[in-house]
Amino acid sequence: MGKVAVGAAVVCAAAACAVAALVVRHRMRSSGRWARAMEILKELEENCATPIGKLRQVADAMTVEMLAGLASEGGSKLKMLISYVDNLPKGDETGLFYALDLGGTNFRVLRVQLGGKGGRVVKQEFEEVSIPPNLMVGSSSELFDFIAAALAKFVASEGEEFHLPVGRQRELGFTFSFPVKQTSISSGTLIKWTKGFAINGTVGEDVVAELTKAIERQGLDMRVTALVNDTIGTLAGGRYYDNDVVAAVILGTGTNAAYVEHAQAIPKWHGLLPKSGKMVINMEWGNFRSSHLPITEYDQALDAESLNPGEQIFEKLISGMYLGEIVRRVLLKMAEEAALFGDSIPPKLEVQFILRFDIWNMLPVEDTKELEAEMDTYCQVTYLYTCHAVVCLVLEEDVVTLALCQFDPAAKRNN
Repeated sequence: MGKVAVGAAVVCAAAACAVAALVVRHRMRSSGRWARAMEILKELEENCATPIGKLRQVADAMTVEMLAGLASEGGSKLKMLISYVDNLPKGDETGLFYALDLGGTNFRVLRVQLGGKGGRVVKQEFEEVSIPPNLMVGSSSELFDFIAAALAKFVASEGEEFHLPVGRQRELGFTFSFPVKQTSISSGTLIKWTKGFAINGTVGEDVVAELTKAIERQGLDMRVTALVNDTIGTLAGGRYYDNDVVAAVILGTGTNAAYVEHAQAIPKWHGLLPKSGKMVINMEWGNFRSSHLPITEYDQALDAESLNPGEQIFEKLISGMYLGEIVRRVLLKMAEEAALFGDSIPPKLEVQFILRFDIWNMLPVEDTKELEAEMDTYCQVTYLYTCHAVVCLVLEEDVVTLALCQFDPAAKRNN
């Protein structure tokens, strides 16, 4: 009954939005403001355009930065971090393992019982916890104590179906999705916070040590055995099921990529070459920037008013944390210059980051297309350009090159 009620509410809301949109469009056309609204939309479309020539320029620029990042520390906008992961899962692993995934406004704790080739994932459980906004800009101890407390509570709920050998300490894999300079498979110092985090006293510190101290304060018998970036974790998860997987891309709150590189092709690696001859590289491509990227006035304004102006430009163009805000800025300009919502501007439209991109993920694709067809170009600013760019990953021989391309539903419909 609850689902029916929710479904009815969604349908009614969509219908109301469609009717309101048509009314507004009629009023705008009759008042001559529609032309300005369409002009703003057309300008956005032109500034986001990514013809094949531009894609190749972006790909070439990123390839240059990749090679420079592999050659030396600090020689590129891409950090090309050595992960110390030279072997990936094969699918025959067994045992009970815990994981902590910290990479955005939420974190997850997970336990999994692996049964080897025959059983694969026997059983798994996880919980997701939202991080209070004040902890994202608070102190390091406050953040990690909050995380450790949630982890301890989760461990306490472990059922009998999970089997930990007697006398064995619980092992934790720590996925930390922020730029880290790895110093071993289970240690690394934070380079900088991203994704809206700005915590004092953590940059330059070993994040595993910070978490370990918080775990000890909880009296929890657990040790961190591996520190990885979420992109590397995604790569490992893909390899667990498919031995041909060589790269992974994250498009979430933030964005990043990781891939398997030949160890001998990493000039800045000064240790012994791993027996596998391979090394997983964490690109940290969110910080990529180039004059060839299609940066609009909305992107420039967002960057200037962000916590880290001039940094993470690529991430600000395409990741979930910022896409809703880009849409808000487009809508605000249309409201100011073309009276999109009538003679007054909705007060909430002037509140930064009030549009979270995850609300678009809740819209059924089919319904969205039908709504777009009914509402013609009125809806395009919220449908076509909420994803005004997506990432394309192109594998060419042993070189991973990347490009930015426009999300163009109109072209998709024509194909």
